[in-house]
Amino acid sequence: MHIGIKDVIDILLVAFFMYQIYKLMKSSGSIVLFSGVIAFIAVWIIVSQVLEMRLMGAILDKLISVGVIVLVILFQDEIRRFLFALGSHRGWKIFTKLFKGKNGESENENKYIAPVVLACMNMARKKTGALIVIRQEMDLSVYEHTGEIFNADVNARLIENIFFKNSPLHDGALIIADNRIRAAACILPVAQHAVLPKDFGLRHRSALGMSMETDAIIIIVSEERGKISVAHQGKIAPNISAEELQQILSGSREVANFC
Repeated sequence: MHIGIKDVIDILLVAFFMYQIYKLMKSSGSIVLFSGVIAFIAVWIIVSQVLEMRLMGAILDKLISVGVIVLVILFQDEIRRFLFALGSHRGWKIFTKLFKGKNGESENENKYIAPVVLACMNMARKKTGALIVIRQEMDLSVYEHTGEIFNADVNARLIENIFFKNSPLHDGALIIADNRIRAAACILPVAQHAVLPKDFGLRHRSALGMSMETDAIIIIVSEERGKISVAHQGKIAPNISAEELQQILSGSREVANFC
């Protein structure tokens, strides 16, 4: 059997995609379900191809024929996350920016970073819990309408007042988009099956769930520990410094998972 360069590339691509799928399923807690699907496919191959059992093979063939639809239903969240991760990859962003050109918007895009970092450091020092969502490419209007709609400049004092313990808006998340505060007291999706450290609370689960559903960057300020964490693309970086937070928001540093 002759193996050419195309065959080697084919094998490497399949291995790469299988590894990425495995990582995706492991992070979402669906690895057991995914293993069951792989086991079912293995049984189908053995029964129909190796042992050539006609009756059992015919039954499994019928199930396999509708298996794609079943898989889309079972793994719809994971498929959506995979497509979001693929579309929000840094290489694609650089490619799309080549068509946008330089129009002087680069400085304005980072206007929110300084006040957000300052507010987070002040709230961490005072042990004031906070949950801040920074929109990237994906539209977050669905989540904005779960809270109180804003249209205000990003200001450190305003952010601290919103998350003040006696404020009626301190529960929920603050959403920032296009250098503006868009909404407060918003409800975020919670990561139900993710395995997190015991000192991570509901804010961390909500931030992780939001990072799985969207490409947003979510900042968490722990009320109990007074520490800052960041969630992005299904990962959480705990106990980060002001400098690290600024680097993540500016795009010069990626979020590294706690594990």
